[in-house]
This record gives sequence, structure tokens and C-alpha cells, in this order.
Amino acid sequence: MANYNLGEIRRSSVVTTFGPGAIIDFRSDGAPVSAVAAGLEAWDEYFRPQGLMNPQRIAEPRLQRKLGVKGFRLPPVVDEQWRDSNGNPDRRSLVAIRFPIWLQCPQCNRIAPSNKWKSDPGMSSCYCPICTNLTPGRKKVFVVPVRFVMACPSGHLDEFPWHYWVNHKPDCNNQTGFLILKPERPGLAGLILSCPNAKCKARRSMEHIFNSKVWQGFICRGRRPWLTVENEECACQPRVLQRGASNLYFPIFESALSIPPWSDSLQEALGIYWDSLVNVDQAQRADYVKLLAHGELGPVLQEFHLTPDELSKQIENRISLFSGDAILDIRQEEYRQFLSGIDTPKDDAREFEIRNVDVPNNLHHYISRIVKVVRLREVRAIRGFTRINQPGDLSGSNISRLSAGNLDWLPAIEVRGEGIFLAFNMESLIAWETTDYPTERSSEINKRWFEEWKRRFGDSAPDTVITPRLLLIHTFAHALMRQLTLECGYSTAALRERLYVSDKDTGMAGLLLYTATSDSDGTLGGLQRQGNSLRISRLILAAIKAMEWCSSDPLCIQGVLSSYESHSYAACHACVLAPETACEFHNRFLDRSSLIGDPIKPEAGFFKELLREQ
Repeated sequence: MANYNLGEIRRSSVVTTFGPGAIIDFRSDGAPVSAVAAGLEAWDEYFRPQGLMNPQRIAEPRLQRKLGVKGFRLPPVVDEQWRDSNGNPDRRSLVAIRFPIWLQCPQCNRIAPSNKWKSDPGMSSCYCPICTNLTPGRKKVFVVPVRFVMACPSGHLDEFPWHYWVNHKPDCNNQTGFLILKPERPGLAGLILSCPNAKCKARRSMEHIFNSKVWQGFICRGRRPWLTVENEECACQPRVLQRGASNLYFPIFESALSIPPWSDSLQEALGIYWDSLVNVDQAQRADYVKLLAHGELGPVLQEFHLTPDELSKQIENRISLFSGDAILDIRQEEYRQFLSGIDTPKDDAREFEIRNVDVPNNLHHYISRIVKVVRLREVRAIRGFTRINQPGDLSGSNISRLSAGNLDWLPAIEVRGEGIFLAFNMESLIAWETTDYPTERSSEINKRWFEEWKRRFGDSAPDTVITPRLLLIHTFAHALMRQLTLECGYSTAALRERLYVSDKDTGMAGLLLYTATSDSDGTLGGLQRQGNSLRISRLILAAIKAMEWCSSDPLCIQGVLSSYESHSYAACHACVLAPETACEFHNRFLDRSSLIGDPIKPEAGFFKELLREQ
């Protein structure tokens, strides 16, 4: 495909909805154009400088260590004021490859690959020459991308086999030419694919294309059109999906909050030099810093008024936090920071500012700590994606690569915002989660989750175990988010949850509700003010009382409305389900009865006493 200007997308979308490997629909030259976002090598080739030498980069040491990279690159943005030595504007851009190749004329219903249609020089759109000639004024009749594509659970993406499906007669000489896809009556049964060849006239309905049994024995070709590499071997059976289907692309994110000491301006200034400083032997590190002080680190020393020895000591203190060979537990570190009970100083140079709040008397039995997060920075990196199946635990998913080779960076965005952190009273929580009612319900959900995992990934066990603690804290987070949208004015799509849940010896039982967006909606201040003692007390009570009744009851509370795939009990769109961008588990593992019990056992809810006191 030649180089054309397809359009623009939001910077944050490049690492979320429209990351490498995702299909994007553009409107170019007045015509629809469908393309798949190219892999990371295209970033280096078409948006130089390469790798981490590119100035549009960010750092987050804890996340870098976990993902095994040296840094992160922001989705490129063109500076409209920039000019090269010849005075030409900046024409760098990201790349997308036309997909699917097959296009259809909306008037004559013919379908064929893009090279069989007419296109004007410099234009990305194609048009049907026959229908255009028949149109008054020869107005172009643009062809549109076909509706159906092939994909497999290993992430491969391919064209629908149109000629295979129509099943030409043996003597047909139109094995690679135009076909006709025409709706003759409603539904897929009435969508007929046919061969226009007079000797063939093969016809076949599209009715059963989504039936996996139809494709048994059809082998995936292992195509990865977003990467400039050969096809790979694949033993999966491909499936037919609609081009715009929501299960065609599930990005896999890792994120980290910038907490002290990683949230100050010194760490940001060290930037891409941090990785080289970490990898130098400790005995030689001071000399290495002195060497860099005469070059790359010179501006850092001047900005922070440090000597090389003082900077070396600062670096040693930070590296000591990375001691040990185990994978860094990012959530555990953040949880300890929130539970420290120490307010961070007000400093404009810091990206993390918290204020501890006294827990109201009526909440002591349920909540042990309340923290207002006045300011936070989150780095979200995309490390891969899945197709067809939502990503489960990252250790077992068929994760598709963003690049053909192993790069030392990943795409990421940084977002800033505010939030509220709540830690549960561990004594009350343990007493509740060891009772029969929550144990039985969580065990049943965990059984379903394990069965699905086994179907998808074999005999390996998932890392996530569905416990009463997870159901309670996750459902409580959703209930609180719904109430916060009424109290603080943020939209439901602007709020996110970050759960701190584990049943180990250093168990966690907390949640952070925050807003972190790339625009001003993340820093209005309305959310963290809801963390004040009086407001949070009213907020939690209102959220729990709202869970007592759902407009879909009694079906909802009995679990009738929860689909088997959601692995939830009492949960539906009328009560606790949230936008999937806000939920860490894609609206799975929820149970409203963990908060308020059910009509038969109202005493089984964790907040039962709070409701009785009102």
C-alpha cells in the first residue's frame, strides 16, 4: 500500500483502543478506509529518532523493571511549528496497513481485492469505475471494506476466504476475480455470495460463517499484517469475526503509580540514564557518575545543585529499593505507601501528594484508613494484546507481540489525576470472609473461572483466585464509583478502580478510586474532596443503601441475570456493572450480596450492621 494521509487519532488511543495490531476505520478523502496499526518497528522507521533517543519518551523505573525494558515512548505527536533545514513542515507519522484488502461496491455489490479497483494518484480511497461511469456527473462511487475477517486465539489476523467459501465449480476460470455479495433477504441467511462467471454461477449463503464447526480442518495461516515478518506456524482454528467486533482486540496493560522517591523531579531528570546507572557495578558507580557529570549528567547536577558524590548517594538510596531478584510487587509498594500514615509535603515538583483523613466513627468497623490522593501520576504501558478471548492472567494468555523483534522500550502514556484510597478493617474482614456464605459463593465462581481457564489454556492454573475478599472489595469499588458520579460530577467513564487485594501473609485489602485522564477532566479536584470525613461517611452509606435494591430484582440478586462468562453472581447493568475502561477485570468477579446479603440471608453481607444502624 502506498503512503497516504489517512487521518488523526487521539494520542491516548494509540496505546489503548487503536494500538499496534488493531483495526482502525478512517474517513479519508470522503471514503471509508480500514487499516491495521503497524508494529513498533514502524515507529522507529517513520518517526525518528529511533528507540529511546526519541525526545517523546517517559520513564517509570518500577514499571520498567517489571516489564524488562529501559523506558517508554509516548505516542508520537507532530510539532506543527517544526521545520527541517529546507523549511518543510514535519511530515512524520505513524503507519497503518490497509486491512482488509477486500473491498465492496455498495451499488453493484461486487467484492474484490483493492488492486482490482480504481484509485487516483495520491488518494487512499478506491472506487468502482463501472458504477462511477453510470453515475450522473461521474461522481465517484467509493468501495468500502468488507464486513468479515478471520482471526484466531493466538492473535493472527487474515482475510476471509471468499473464493474458498463460494466453492467454485472445477472448470470455473474466476478463481481469483470479482465475486458478488448481495443481500437478498434479511439476516445472514439472506446474504448471498456468488460467482458472476456464466459457467460457474456458484452461490452460497453466509448464514453459518460464525459456526466454529464449519471451519474444522481449516488451518490458520499465521498472518500478522501489522508486522513486517513472515507468517508463523499456528495450530489454532481460526474464527470469523466482524471487522468492528469488540472481541477483535483486547489490549494488555501494565501500570504503576509514581510514588516516592520515584515521583520527584530528580528521577524524571535522570530519565534514560537510569538504566545504565543501575547496571553498573556498585564499586564503580560513583566513578561512573563522576564521568557522566562532565557530559550527560552535567545539567542535572546544575539544576538540583548537587555534587557528583551527592548524586551518587541519591542513586544508591533508590537502587537499594530494587534489592533482590524477585519481580517487583508494584501494588504492594503502593499499598504500603498509602498505609504509611505520612502526608507527603506540598511540593510542586512532586507527582504524588496524599492527605490522611480521620475515619468517621460509624465506619471504624469496616474501614481502617482513608487517604485523599490530591495528586497522582500513572504510567500505562501496553505490552501486547489478545483476540477473541479477553486476557486472563498475563502468565497464561496467548499474548500477541507488538513488534517483530525484542525492543528495549514499549509504548505508554502518562496520565495525572486525583483519587480516594480506602483500606478495609482487616479484623472485621477476616471474620466475615471465613463464614460459610461468602466462602461458598466465591468457591462456585472460582470453580467456573478455573473451568473456563482450562478450556482456554489447558491444565495450567490461573494466578487470580476468586476469594470472598476479592468479590467484596471489587463490588464495593463499583458501588462507590456509581455513587461518586452523582456526588462529584465526574462521568462514569472518567473514573477507574485500582484494587489492592491479596490473601498472603502480607495481605492487602484496599482500593483506590481515581480519575486519571490525559485532559483537564483528571485534575478538577472534585473527587479527592469527597474523601473528607463527613462526605465519605455519607458517600459510603448512600452507596451501600443503593445496593439494597436493583430494578432487576429478584432476578439480579438470585444471579439469574449474570452470564456464565462473567463469573459473577448478583450483578447487572442496573446495579454494579461499570464501563469496562473503569474495571480491572472486565466486569467480572462481582457479587452485590457480598455487601448487603440476600433476601434469605441479609445478615451475610459485610455491611449488614451499617444498614441496621440507619
